[in-house]
Amino acid sequence: MHELAVWVTVLSFIFTVSFIFWRSTVNEAIPASIGAFIVLLAGTVSLSDLWTITETIGGAAVTIMATIVMAIVLESFGFFHWVAEKLTAQSGGSGIKLFWYTNLLCFLMTLFVNNDGSILITTPILLMILHNLGLKNHQKLPYLISGALIATASSAPIGVSNIVNLIALKIVHMSLYMHTAMMFIPATIGLLIMASLLFLVFYPTLPKKINMASGRHRPFSPRPGLHPLKYSSDTAPAQMSGAFMRNIILFVLSVRIGLFVASYVGFPVPLAAVIGSLVLLGWRWWKLRIPPTDMIKKTPWHILIFAFSMYVIIYGLHNIGLTDFLIQYLSPFAHGGLLHASIGMGVVVSLLSNLFNNHPALMVGTLTLTNMGLDPITLKISYLASVIGSDIGSLLLPIGTLATLMWMHILRKGKVKISWGDYLKVTILVIPLTVILTLLILTYWVHLVF
Repeated sequence: MHELAVWVTVLSFIFTVSFIFWRSTVNEAIPASIGAFIVLLAGTVSLSDLWTITETIGGAAVTIMATIVMAIVLESFGFFHWVAEKLTAQSGGSGIKLFWYTNLLCFLMTLFVNNDGSILITTPILLMILHNLGLKNHQKLPYLISGALIATASSAPIGVSNIVNLIALKIVHMSLYMHTAMMFIPATIGLLIMASLLFLVFYPTLPKKINMASGRHRPFSPRPGLHPLKYSSDTAPAQMSGAFMRNIILFVLSVRIGLFVASYVGFPVPLAAVIGSLVLLGWRWWKLRIPPTDMIKKTPWHILIFAFSMYVIIYGLHNIGLTDFLIQYLSPFAHGGLLHASIGMGVVVSLLSNLFNNHPALMVGTLTLTNMGLDPITLKISYLASVIGSDIGSLLLPIGTLATLMWMHILRKGKVKISWGDYLKVTILVIPLTVILTLLILTYWVHLVF
């Protein structure tokens, strides 16, 4: 391959990632599409490669978009405002209870929606709660930092909560059901470890008592520019009964479970996700008289462009020999037994994620694994370890994931100051230990059960 084409591909990758890091307010699809176009012009990705890439990310993209549509419909019902009110009431004036409830909310929101959507939804909810309760900036940090970390890391237990996880599943030919069966227990225990470490770190600064009277009669409405889901309209959400909201929760939970059932029985997971979102859209049309056509405007189609463009760039790096280079260094770990494979891949992808962002890191790591000639069980545990590195290990720095970049942007709009120093003081104590323990638990869980 021509040396100029190699350098153009490498520089396109560096340009794309750097621009996303330092201009997080710009739609991430713009630099990614420019970088992908340059890679295509360089000739390191062919037209036949484009078809392969489309087949790889198509199902993942449809599943994620269907999930986001459901989130937009939930907001139309006023679901997230209702959650904010219930969350505050359940805390009963205890800052410690509020800490655990907010972390539970962020965990469940990622499981029900996805990690990026969870950040977009839960961060404004937390800002509303903390603002209405009259907490000072330093008192908000434990809730906001822990909420962001839990929301982002919670995409690890089930592959359907993160588009890059779904793409990687397709690359390694692993079903969503098998991913969850092997990963849910270890990753959930890892999240409990993370939450416990966060609690220990923040306990001295957590407000033990909160004056509920300051927020009791104040409506949970966001400040300007802090709508819980930025892709929705600016109109006020509907006010529905508690019974209706509980029915909505049951429906969304059934759809979520249905995705894993579909994977187990061989039914197309993207089609199951689309059916669930269409039913919810019909429910909203019947209940609120809002036709589904508004989804054309509200759905964040740029996510598809970003995912496709990033994979084009990564495929270009693959074609110029990056994965061959990584294979030389990772093979000793991957072929040294399950424990070595788990620790090695998890740590490497964690480091790559904090250097280059977790989307390209997991894609590169997964493409590398498929070219190592690993036996099926080693391939699976190496892939799952890569997911832990991508979803949890990437949180060491704020630039490790798109979700945390968006979170920092939302906080700036909400006039809440969290510096890199504030963030690192927490993550340096929590993330490395959580990653290592989760990788160890994964190894012994897979060895014991599978």
